Amino acid sequence: MNSIVEKAKNAALSAAIHQALDYLKKDPETNIPKLMDLVDKLAPDDWYEAQRSAFRNAIREKNHWYELIMKVYALDEGVRETFFRNFILNASLLGSATQEETARRENCNVPWAILLDPTSACNMHCTGCWAAEYGNRLNLTFEELDSIVTQGKALGTYMYIFTGGEPLVRKADILKLCEKHNDCEFLSFTNGTLIDEAFCQEMLRVKNFVPAISLEGFEEANDGRRGEGCYQKVTHAMELLKAHKLPFGISTCYTSQNWNDVSSEKFYDQIIEAGALFIWFFHYMPVGNGAAPALLPTPEQRTEMYRRIRAFRGSKPIFSMDFQNDAEYVGGCIAGGRRYLHINARGDVEPCVFIHYSNVNIREHTLLEALKSPIFMAYHDQQPFNDNMLRPCPMLENPEKLRAMVKETGAKSTDYESPEDVDTLCDRTTPYAEHWKPTADALWNGEHKE
Repeated sequence: MNSIVEKAKNAALSAAIHQALDYLKKDPETNIPKLMDLVDKLAPDDWYEAQRSAFRNAIREKNHWYELIMKVYALDEGVRETFFRNFILNASLLGSATQEETARRENCNVPWAILLDPTSACNMHCTGCWAAEYGNRLNLTFEELDSIVTQGKALGTYMYIFTGGEPLVRKADILKLCEKHNDCEFLSFTNGTLIDEAFCQEMLRVKNFVPAISLEGFEEANDGRRGEGCYQKVTHAMELLKAHKLPFGISTCYTSQNWNDVSSEKFYDQIIEAGALFIWFFHYMPVGNGAAPALLPTPEQRTEMYRRIRAFRGSKPIFSMDFQNDAEYVGGCIAGGRRYLHINARGDVEPCVFIHYSNVNIREHTLLEALKSPIFMAYHDQQPFNDNMLRPCPMLENPEKLRAMVKETGAKSTDYESPEDVDTLCDRTTPYAEHWKPTADALWNGEHKE
């Protein structure tokens, strides 16, 4: 009976959202405020109150967030409506409810998103990239990718993110997966060099694929890491996407070398003008035996990143997230299936895209079995790893936690080429953790609370 009631509620919610979208597209500037009034009247008082309040303020003030909302409405109509259905309804509303129910029933984490490596192959070899060392010999078959998505949907997961390698080396299979699972939203981290006119047309056809293009700064810095001419290829890809009214964002790894450029107003304005709707910042992680600890930002540099990103979040029409400095918004570390997990091109199910230790392989175990494996249950039982949300990671800021979890669970290194002992990795990050702690504590207890 409960199942029937839930299905009825879900069907009603789905119908209401579709009606709302039809209503909005006729005249979004006039109808968005009216729709928010209706939502406020019908929704429970505590239902996404912070988000609703932010939307109301944006609409009333017609500020930078309102500008971003209108940019979303300027996208291709089919792509925009598919995004609302798959991302907001399926992944974030209905999916999250199923995830929570499954997590309670199974007593384990259930992810909002699953990161997948379709291949270890890449058409580039970037300095400092943890994927660069892996070579091009490993792939998940289409059937394996399809099985993972099918299993994930049964748990309530409708968001899938491709990493690599370069995922677009497998364009045909990725598009086939988007087409088969048209109720899911697919995002891909990509170097952008394989996005062309033909691929833009395919994106318009499937409607549920969004690229996050890697950009490490301005032309000199970007090409210094990724190779001469890469910046121009990325610029051309963004021009194509914007011309076709397709959504895309930027993915930026900040280091001790490029942090100043990628957090500058000039960089923000440039990617906004190019058409990017979001930017995700990732702190450099010294993973693998070829890691370069010198690229780790200093405490002063990381603090300035924290301040600048928050300042621009209050003034620029782009959604920005710093996955190391914004952990407070998601309650700490999101790995280990708490919000996401990672499956590499060999099928190893890892708690994090940066932490390559596992007890299980998807070719031998189900997704649910992986979530109940020792390393994943260690994450489940210990998160958050620190009450200071500026120190969320069990590798970078709390290496003693990762060291203990890997040893206690017997998880093995999943590095393709050169397995890395957890002591070697944690010895490398311990000095960083010690140096960051005083700054992080002062920032969290002082300026942050103010």
